[in-house]
Amino acid sequence: MTENQKKLRVVVVGSGPSGFYAAEALLKDKEIDARIDMIDRLPTPFGLVRGGVAPDHQKIKSVVKVYERTASDPRFRFFGNVMLGRDLQVEDLKRHYDAIVYAVGCESDRNLGIPGEDLAGSYAATEFVGWYNGHPDHRRKEFNLDCERVAVVGIGNVAIDVTRVLVKSPEALATTDMADHAVEALRRSKVKEVYLLGRRGPLQSAFSPKEIAEIDELADSDLVILPEEAELDAASQAAWDKGVDANEKKNVEFLQEVAKRGEGTKDRKVRLRFCASPVEILGEDGRIRAVKIEKNELYEDGGRIKCRGTGTFETLEVGMVLRSVGYFGVKIPGVPFDEKAGRIPNEAGRVLAAPGGAVSSGEYVVGWSKRGPSGLIGTNRADSQATVENLLADFRAGAIKPCAVPCSDETEKFLLAKQPRLVRFEDWKILDAVEIKRGEDKGKIREKFTDIEEMLQALEGAKAAAS
Repeated sequence: MTENQKKLRVVVVGSGPSGFYAAEALLKDKEIDARIDMIDRLPTPFGLVRGGVAPDHQKIKSVVKVYERTASDPRFRFFGNVMLGRDLQVEDLKRHYDAIVYAVGCESDRNLGIPGEDLAGSYAATEFVGWYNGHPDHRRKEFNLDCERVAVVGIGNVAIDVTRVLVKSPEALATTDMADHAVEALRRSKVKEVYLLGRRGPLQSAFSPKEIAEIDELADSDLVILPEEAELDAASQAAWDKGVDANEKKNVEFLQEVAKRGEGTKDRKVRLRFCASPVEILGEDGRIRAVKIEKNELYEDGGRIKCRGTGTFETLEVGMVLRSVGYFGVKIPGVPFDEKAGRIPNEAGRVLAAPGGAVSSGEYVVGWSKRGPSGLIGTNRADSQATVENLLADFRAGAIKPCAVPCSDETEKFLLAKQPRLVRFEDWKILDAVEIKRGEDKGKIREKFTDIEEMLQALEGAKAAAS
């Protein structure tokens, strides 16, 4: 391998955890001189750490310190406010970079596919999360918090997060980085009960022991579980007897203990229901009035525990439904997409031209857009490293065609011509400081800008004031 062959120019599309972990892995290689540009459609980096992690989980958000170390490497550049498919196209990236790493996540959600899902008051949990986190895509959404009961469909960690936000004291959230519009709406909220609906049983709970324990520890709310629904069915008991992992064991034991307590005495209730699937959302005058659920039974099939309806139904009076049954990718112009799986088709991180098709040379994918929406933030590190190992193996084998424009200065000029209001990482640090100062003035951790134009104007103003 010649010295010239050791130089590698890579663009990472998306600045969430998987994107930063991919950049980190590339920069750690001792034999290759990797130069990384990262682009993001938002002016702000960090993806779901900023726009998805719950405001009362600040410890999790501290992972950005790891990403900041990567961003401080002189071989790394961040260009925010640049959107693939709008400001530039995939062919533009191929001219300027040897390889592309897509780290675009899953920005949409899966539907329930039941009657009434389009009624007013039916939302994706992702919309609610984006709304209270001040994400520019969702800041103007409105949610019907003047109802007393809400159904959250799904029992993963996102479902737990939105449930906790709905029943937690707004004053406990007011000092976080939650968007002001959300804090004010929660102060006016009339929600007293939240139904958490899981289609399978306690052993199959998707939440972590820590997340469900947080619900139980809330000052103003009781966690309520029906004793009969906390018991293991025959299929789950058989799986239990064969041996389960530590988190599954903790969850079952905890849930069964909670079920013994009954209703509790607090003003608000979180009612965790198992083996319950929504089959219809019922409305009146165009708005939700109830959700009809079917009780399920569980059975083993090929080593997995699945559910099926029993024909026994129940109607829960609710004024809002939040579905949290999985994220789904969004197709980007010029990027292969698997419409069924909702992600970029790939083989071990190598992008395929179509599902089951040939490898698309020089294109790679990491994170949720690679494997689907699974795992925690830390899961993305090993996932990104695995893709990068394949990228570097292809590069060493001469399977990656060198780009036509290898000069980084020319690339920056090209990006500026396409998007004059580029946001570099040093610009983000200025905006970061402004947000923190805005928060300090209100007794908060930070006060985010929730509108892209406001962000850019604030940044331009801060830079002008400093010059």
